Amino acid sequence: MTISEKSAYLKGLMDGLKLNTESDEGKMIAAIVDLLGDVTKRVTDIEETTIAISDELDEIEEDLDAIEDYILDDEDDYDFGDDDDEPDWLDDEDELDEEDPEEGFEFGDEDSTIYEVECACGEIIDFDEETLEKGSIVCPSCGETLEFSLEDEE
Repeated sequence: MTISEKSAYLKGLMDGLKLNTESDEGKMIAAIVDLLGDVTKRVTDIEETTIAISDELDEIEEDLDAIEDYILDDEDDYDFGDDDDEPDWLDDEDELDEEDPEEGFEFGDEDSTIYEVECACGEIIDFDEETLEKGSIVCPSCGETLEFSLEDEE
C-alpha cells in the first residue's frame, strides 16, 4: 500500500466511524488526518521530483560517458612513440622542461618560438624560427640532415 493509499484509508476510516468533529477529540483526529493528507501530497511531489532529477542525471551520465569515449578514442589516434615520452601531437611551440619534468611545459618568451624535432637516432633537437626558415638542421649526434617545410605550418 502506498503512502497516498494509506492516507486515503485513514480518511475513509474517520468518515466511516462518523466521528463527531465538533468534540475536542473529533477535532483533533480530523486535524491529524488532514495533516497526514497534506504530508502525503508533499511526499508524493518530492518523490516525483526525485524521479525526474534521477532521470536527468542518468541522461547526463550517458552524455558524459559518450564524451569520455570520444576523447579517449581521439587520444588513441595519436602516436605517442616508443622512444620518447612526448606525444607527437603537441604543438610546435610547446617544449618539455628537460631539467625538471614536474614543471610541465614551458612556453618560451613572446619574442622567440622554440621548436623541437626528433631525429631517427632518437636525439631531440631544439631550434628557433631562423633555423626553421632555413629548412634544415644537422643532427649533432649522428650527422644526418633533417629537412622541414613551412607549407604544412597552416
